[in-house]
Amino acid sequence: MKQITVPFLVLLAKALSGATVRWVDCQPDICQRVYFANHTSHLDALVLWASLPKPIRARTRPVAAADYWRGGPVRRYMARAFNALLIDRKKIKIRNSPIDMMLREIGDTQSLIVFPEGGRNHTDQMKPFKSGLFYLAKKRPDLELVPVYIDNLNRVMPKGEFLPVPLLSCISIGAPMWLESGEGKNDFLKRAEAAVLKMKDH
Repeated sequence: MKQITVPFLVLLAKALSGATVRWVDCQPDICQRVYFANHTSHLDALVLWASLPKPIRARTRPVAAADYWRGGPVRRYMARAFNALLIDRKKIKIRNSPIDMMLREIGDTQSLIVFPEGGRNHTDQMKPFKSGLFYLAKKRPDLELVPVYIDNLNRVMPKGEFLPVPLLSCISIGAPMWLESGEGKNDFLKRAEAAVLKMKDH
């Protein structure tokens, strides 16, 4: 069944979003990466995942909010189909942190899609990044951190709407970055934010 569902979800996501993908100073690669993007719509995870080339998509897991994607049988089924890594934001514990869970799940082969702003942002100004991306980079300095800017998906799936509105959107994928030696959390997060905004203005 999953062999049928996955291609259908990919086609559906592409049709609804009309997304064009630009690789800027970056090439598609199956190496382990963390794609980190701005977050304006519930469709962000699905559309970005669907926009990746098939060999990369097969190795990439979007990180998504459990309270949304477990909200009904259709969402649960979709989350399983695109292999989402669901985080329960209400049960975060130090001993079993989301960062440790992500790193366990991806092992040495899989990549992640994360949204460092946390919840969806409904304004034109990106919210400050939370610290999770920093700790991912600190615990796994070998991972390529790839900035992504997703444009117009908040209009495809407006807040409060159940059904998406077909429109054109654009996904811009930038050059990989890493945590630099001695770089502090705040400096790193500001640099990561700037890397995503650079894709917006490119």
